[in-house]
Amino acid sequence: MNWKVLEHVPLLLYILAAKTLILCLAFAGVKMCQRRKLEAKQQKLEAEKKQQSEKKEN
Repeated sequence: MNWKVLEHVPLLLYILAAKTLILCLAFAGVKMCQRRKLEAKQQKLEAEKKQQSEKKEN
């Protein structure tokens, strides 16, 4: 067995952990953007419904 490879295991684990953290943060950022867009769309629809109901009342 090549024992020199085992000397680099901690470094490889740190790289793996950093990569995992970056991917998780990127995924969370995408989810936040999607949620904001969806909330904005829902607010727009609610405002349009409110305007239409006010027009019907008048």
